[in-house]
Amino acid sequence: MYPSNWRVGLPLALTTAFLWALLPIAMKGLIADMDSTTITWYRFFGAALFAGAWYGWRRELELGKLLQGKLLPYTLLAVGGLLANYIAYATGLNYITPGALQVLIQLAPLLLLIFSVFWLGERFSPRQWMGVALVCIGLPLFFNLRIGELVAGEDRQYLFGVALVAIAAVTWAVYGLFQKKIVAVSRPQNLLVMIYLAGTLCFLPVAKPSSALQLGALGWALLLFLTANTLIAYGAFAKAMAAWEASRVSATLALVPLMTLGLSSIIGALWPEYIEVEPMNWISWVGAITVVIGSLLAAIGRGR
Repeated sequence: MYPSNWRVGLPLALTTAFLWALLPIAMKGLIADMDSTTITWYRFFGAALFAGAWYGWRRELELGKLLQGKLLPYTLLAVGGLLANYIAYATGLNYITPGALQVLIQLAPLLLLIFSVFWLGERFSPRQWMGVALVCIGLPLFFNLRIGELVAGEDRQYLFGVALVAIAAVTWAVYGLFQKKIVAVSRPQNLLVMIYLAGTLCFLPVAKPSSALQLGALGWALLLFLTANTLIAYGAFAKAMAAWEASRVSATLALVPLMTLGLSSIIGALWPEYIEVEPMNWISWVGAITVVIGSLLAAIGRGR
């Protein structure tokens, strides 16, 4: 039995959901002043600096173990998958709205479940298959106002953004698949710090860190938020999982796309020059809710 304390788990899960919901909105605002590769580099650099210092001080890192024996190919695939996910996610935001991105990225956990069935031999319950079906139904409903343009190829930039986010979902699933194998024999923080270090080194040659010197007060605030977001959100997520049932944490986090759509609508109404809001009708909202319900059913599996 998992310990259950909703007074601790619920606020922590909501904190994670809120931070993840704000992530593409903040990034979209910063992309106008800083390219997506440099933003991604700063996120990795900040995470490597603070996580490396923290776990190193506590002597909880064994990075060398990930580069030995059968763990080496798993590490390379997991690291490569998450690096590709970060850059595809950030670059895709150049072309589509934060709300559309958050709905589309729900493909990532579904693909991980499907990959786990074929490569890890995990079983898929009828409830999970129903969740997959609901996501497949919900996505075209959500994009109903754009689907004609996308099929005809009229809005090629938006279509390119959708393709990039789909790549981000696939690469995240690849990361998740091999992460499962790695954490079975190694501490999770080893892989995370390895990823942060690899991202810092891999993206440095094409990043432009000095462009931060040209940012205004808002730009610096957004950059600091994005840099801290990963550490704070994942820290709250880990503590929520320790305090509350995983199924209920998953249920809370399934609300992230709706939170992003709601926050985008509010910010777009109050500050229209900051962010483009996804055009939506009632069918779009039905589609978004259907995707969320499908993600929830697939995530909680056989649990309550």
